[in-house]
Amino acid sequence: MSESSPSSPAASASPAGSPARPPVVLEVWCELQCPDCRHALDDLRALRERYGDRLELRLRHFPLEKHKHSFAAAQAAEEALEQGDGWPYVEAVLGRVEELDRRGEPFLVEVAGELGLDAEEFDTALIDGRHILIVDADQAEGKAIGVTGTPTYVIGGERLDGGKSQEGLRERVEEIADRLLAEQGDRT
Repeated sequence: MSESSPSSPAASASPAGSPARPPVVLEVWCELQCPDCRHALDDLRALRERYGDRLELRLRHFPLEKHKHSFAAAQAAEEALEQGDGWPYVEAVLGRVEELDRRGEPFLVEVAGELGLDAEEFDTALIDGRHILIVDADQAEGKAIGVTGTPTYVIGGERLDGGKSQEGLRERVEEIADRLLAEQGDRT
């Protein structure tokens, strides 16, 4: 989901007819088998509600070796994006991390079917590995910028590590987003 946004994209023009400001981008380095990422969902929902299309949430994949289904889950999230329901799929899988732990790939396909996605195509995508390069690229980029655990956030060039503690992270993201949005306002 490197180039995706679970929030709606900014309009190409504001109501007054002037060009719309691009949204502030919050990269969310996530792993779909990670309990900490599941707990971060509430913060992400609150950020989407507060900022709407002024903040673009970009899911970046960072599967961890300690979770044996995380790489398949990242590929499945890419297939969900391709089928038009990336973020709802991510939330559904993260909401049931324990079930993913127990059931693995069959669970990923089942969730796709529950959401009305083409489950057969999910199964095929997991077998043929069509999304492996996207997941590999995200993981390599994450390592290059110092991501070591999930969730990790990058906003305004600042990396915030939620893998160790999520305490105060949403507030810190809000501070940076508010500052960046205010700076955008100064340029118009």
